[in-house]
Amino acid sequence: YITLVMLTLITWQISRVGMSGLDIALVVLGFALIKGALISDYYMALRGISTLWRWTILAWLLITGLLITTAFVTAA
Repeated sequence: YITLVMLTLITWQISRVGMSGLDIALVVLGFALIKGALISDYYMALRGISTLWRWTILAWLLITGLLITTAFVTAA
């Protein structure tokens, strides 16, 4: 829980300071992917169940993150 809050606060502070650019966008996207993995493991309680469900959610997060990263990189 504390990790989620800390990553959220860091992301909020980045936006508040006005940091921008491709590098910052990719860092924030990385934070979002980490938070998604933590939520799926702990909040959705997928950590203790079949690996099929856990890997399905993680694969969805990675594919989505890869597509968004590709969009950012090609637009820059």
